[in-house]
Amino acid sequence: MRRDLCSFPFPASPLTLLFMYEHIINERLTEVRGRLERATTRAGRRPEDIRIVAVTKGHPVDALRAVLDAGIADLGENRIGELEGKQRELEGDDRPRWHMVGHVQSRKAPQLWGRVDVLHSLDSTKLGQRLDRTRPDGEDPIPVLVQVNTSGEEAKYGFTPDGLREALPALVALPGLEVRGLMTLAPFTDDEDWIRKTFRRLRELHEQAGADCPGYEGTELSMGMSNDFEIAVEEGSTMIRLGTALLGERST
Repeated sequence: MRRDLCSFPFPASPLTLLFMYEHIINERLTEVRGRLERATTRAGRRPEDIRIVAVTKGHPVDALRAVLDAGIADLGENRIGELEGKQRELEGDDRPRWHMVGHVQSRKAPQLWGRVDVLHSLDSTKLGQRLDRTRPDGEDPIPVLVQVNTSGEEAKYGFTPDGLREALPALVALPGLEVRGLMTLAPFTDDEDWIRKTFRRLRELHEQAGADCPGYEGTELSMGMSNDFEIAVEEGSTMIRLGTALLGERST
């Protein structure tokens, strides 16, 4: 029976904590890679064409070190404050590529500059414009993925499909942004048809944008999380965002 980190009843020393995370990640990564290989085989794709982003929110920095030691350089965080704290603790380690995968309020957009390698959650024109206006002198454009609400759920952030068609040309034209593709979140449900339709719709919008939106040269589709990444891979995902599947339940 697997025991996740949070099930241990005693306070762990930093060395013990790192060891436990290494054990959890090595065990789970083998399982994830097997599932990924089977999914890509079904889709006629290659596992190496799918980037794993380890979502490390709520886990201590030792978890990030264990992820990096396991060969995964892409680290995803949901909150700017937590991202900044972990970057300070990992200062001098040049391995991480930092992904912001959570919602960002437009007033906090300036804090992303110089910290984030990819923003997955560009969910409004206002946020895009704020990023562009606050771009520091000499800074390269920030790579972004445009978040689209393809599930139709009211509680989710992101452009509607029609809203994406209207907004994308203006976002692509902003010199402070490098629009690399699209992102979506599937509904948390056991209804695989709904999940698949959510991912398929994003791929269709991506293909339409490539044909109809001048300047859109995106190649990335960020879709799929721990409970649905195999379906996402079958529908064309190039980035899967895995938290629990790699790290177990959050310790905080």
